[in-house]
Amino acid sequence: MELLTIGEFARASRLTAKALRLYDELGLLRPVAVDPGNGYRRYAPAQLERARMVVWLRRLGMPLADIRNVVEMAPGDAAAAVTAYWQRVVADTAEKEQLAADLVDYLSGRDIGMSTSLAVKYAVRTDPGLLRRSNQDYAYAGRGVFAVADGFGEGGAMASRAAVEAVQQVAVGDLLNAMDDVAKRSGEAVREITDSGTTLTALILQGSQIGLVHIGDSRAYLLRNGELFQITHDDTVVQSLVDEGRLTLDEVATHPQRSLLVKALAGEHPPAVQLRDAQEGDRYLLSSDGLHSVLDIDTVREVLASEEPQPAVDRLVELVNRAGGPDNVSCVIAHLVAR
Repeated sequence: MELLTIGEFARASRLTAKALRLYDELGLLRPVAVDPGNGYRRYAPAQLERARMVVWLRRLGMPLADIRNVVEMAPGDAAAAVTAYWQRVVADTAEKEQLAADLVDYLSGRDIGMSTSLAVKYAVRTDPGLLRRSNQDYAYAGRGVFAVADGFGEGGAMASRAAVEAVQQVAVGDLLNAMDDVAKRSGEAVREITDSGTTLTALILQGSQIGLVHIGDSRAYLLRNGELFQITHDDTVVQSLVDEGRLTLDEVATHPQRSLLVKALAGEHPPAVQLRDAQEGDRYLLSSDGLHSVLDIDTVREVLASEEPQPAVDRLVELVNRAGGPDNVSCVIAHLVAR
């Protein structure tokens, strides 16, 4: 078998000699032979397919550590690994695209936001429900900061409390810094609690802007001009199936994995953040899944639109328990009013 010099192999594979030397050092693409005298590397023509695969994967932006694993896989497994990697890239790009749009809005409206201040009326309630022995939810409202967390695992109650207390400690000054602090500090607090995790949905009000930090399947809703919008995205298996078109919204309620999370605090994923404009008259609801898994959206909208914050949270919890109270339930309601 005639071997190719590193120059010949580089030209055939579309890799540079420098890249080939690096991949040799990393164990990613080793030459078949190395001259003991002058150190010249030589490659077999059969290695070209592997080299070209490395080129294609690098063009995708895949890290070298991941490429090393993929090129050792059988074709079917390699295809699945590339698909999974690209899905992560798309999801990450979508989050960054939304954040970029939010930043443009934030910077464009900063002068207005700094000069326009809204007051807030709020209420908070958490309840164990009728079937659970303990309450692993934790909720807070005050100082322009609002949060709901739903813990799970052996230390779930500790995890949800730690996450929300980390939110409470954040100084509401610069909104971007406050959002970053909430995301980082809540994650750090929960990681100290073993075999546990929690969802987190937190809202920060500054001027006429809202910062939202979210991970898991707790939710944030906005009632504006009589319409109720869910403004967070559930990090669940069933929501992923809905996003992929493999499951309809009508099938979610009866799906056996409807409560299975794909992201939570104490995992490898940081919370998502977004910036939103705030308007006088807006009504926000933060809730654990013990509420929105039981009550239909029309009922939630009716209560949120017709009641002041304290009667509204009391009414929502009452309705959940009247429907069987299968889970812990927590909700925070904030009404934005003129100062």
